[in-house]
Amino acid sequence: MNRFPRALTVLAVLALTLTGCAESTSSGTPAPGDSLGAQSLSVYAASSLAPAFDEIGALLKQQNPSVDVQVTYDGSSTLATQIAAGAPADVFASADQKNMQPLRDDGLTGPTTLFAGNTLRIAVAPGNPLKIATLADLARPGVITVVCAAQVPCGAAATALLSNANVTLAPASEEQNVTAVVTKVARLEADAGLVYATDIAANPDRIEGVTPAGTDAVVGHYPIAVIAESPHAEAAQAFVDLVLSPAGQAVLAAHGFLAP
Repeated sequence: MNRFPRALTVLAVLALTLTGCAESTSSGTPAPGDSLGAQSLSVYAASSLAPAFDEIGALLKQQNPSVDVQVTYDGSSTLATQIAAGAPADVFASADQKNMQPLRDDGLTGPTTLFAGNTLRIAVAPGNPLKIATLADLARPGVITVVCAAQVPCGAAATALLSNANVTLAPASEEQNVTAVVTKVARLEADAGLVYATDIAANPDRIEGVTPAGTDAVVGHYPIAVIAESPHAEAAQAFVDLVLSPAGQAVLAAHGFLAP
């Protein structure tokens, strides 16, 4: 006779458990990691995006703990060349449209979307010991200046900025990404370099920024896209969506990027 009350009790507990599960599911908040599953996501991104994309990658990881976000940073032209040669990227974020467009034209990416903007600054050592204030100061005798190579977005922007100011510069070196320019100035291997505003913000203890005239006329626009043959298309799109979301845009703005 005692078996029936006990059975009813078990059924009641099961009903409550199932009801709780149904309420959790209907709330639209899946258990962490359930939406994308365990996988490794490879993001190729322009060097200037490093601090911001590290943070956005961590946000995606918070939302999907089983996703391992790996970001490769370099000059956009270098990354585009690698992707065209078959590098295993899932997402590409370029510092300009020039390096993205050939990949799009060849069907190697899905639709591209602009997600940020950036402008140039003159990077100098803390305290600005040579009192550099203008682009013309970069061409002064004895001033060692470094820039990005012309095929790199920061180099193309530097060329445009200097041309607009009618300044002819003979740089000591032309680097393959903006991080290398920052490093040379920070290590006092160069007196000055043309970098992005975001690089100044990311290195407050290593370099100081000078805003020359004309920077507002030379704005770099950053596109992002999912690689067409990505084996992790859903996770790649989730990363792109996060970059474009209010949360992602807030991270980019906090690191000094302009709205797209």
